[in-house]
Amino acid sequence: MDGIINIYKEKGFTSHDVVAKMRGILRTKKIGHTGTLDPDATGVLPVCIGKGTRLCSLFENHDKTYRAVLLLGIETDTQDISGQILNEKPVCISKEQLLQALSAFRGNIMQVPPMYSALKVNGKKLYEYAREGKIIERQARPIEIKELTVEAIDFPRVTITVSCSKGTYIRTLCHDIGQALGCGGCMESLVRTRVGNFHLEEAVTLKELEEKRDADDLDSCILTVEEVFSELPSVHTQPLFDRLIHNGNRVGASMLVGQPHCGWIRMYDSCGLFTGIYEYDSVREDYKPLKMFL
Repeated sequence: MDGIINIYKEKGFTSHDVVAKMRGILRTKKIGHTGTLDPDATGVLPVCIGKGTRLCSLFENHDKTYRAVLLLGIETDTQDISGQILNEKPVCISKEQLLQALSAFRGNIMQVPPMYSALKVNGKKLYEYAREGKIIERQARPIEIKELTVEAIDFPRVTITVSCSKGTYIRTLCHDIGQALGCGGCMESLVRTRVGNFHLEEAVTLKELEEKRDADDLDSCILTVEEVFSELPSVHTQPLFDRLIHNGNRVGASMLVGQPHCGWIRMYDSCGLFTGIYEYDSVREDYKPLKMFL
């Protein structure tokens, strides 16, 4: 089993819980997730298996889409509804004021990571400091909110859909929106609906995965590495240079068949054997291996 399974992470499970349960279901140890979801959050969690575990780090750069419920009028120490309430204020805003405030949170913005997060400062996770009652100064980091739309308004609740870059904290976004409106706010619920090309509609629960195993139907939910990167252009080497990519070496554009491409590509040998993901090096004007799967 080599590839990725699109798991629907249910509420109450950590991402590590999902990996542990999948090791039992699939009877294999080589499993890794591609990015954590808070225990209270649900939704898409791509999980890598076998050789697919080499992809885990690549998924950090994938855009993600979330559906969140912003609860206005309440601020908590964790910036979501599970935390301790710090402030409560009446919500006296209009739909127009809300939409105007949201316009400042689209595009490239700066965001201060929350104290209750796994980011490390001096070798210690921020949430460990927070549990000790300590507040650590955090630097704002650049993020990109590519899409921010309002799905429903039922004050004090607002349902939003957010497509964003890596490193974005949706609960912090909810907190910051509440601050901008002057009434405060926190995240009441969160569903991750997309990670890269993995969508909520195609995700399987752990129970469904177990049923597929018992029915000898696991292949139907395992996406191969090639399929994961199907949107990337593919190139083939000339027969004389097959040995270079078989050994994970760099190759020049003149060694390839057809039109070369910039950026990431799927590399195949002259017989059509998939060897890995390569990246174009504009300085050396050749291709270097990013991840090998041969």
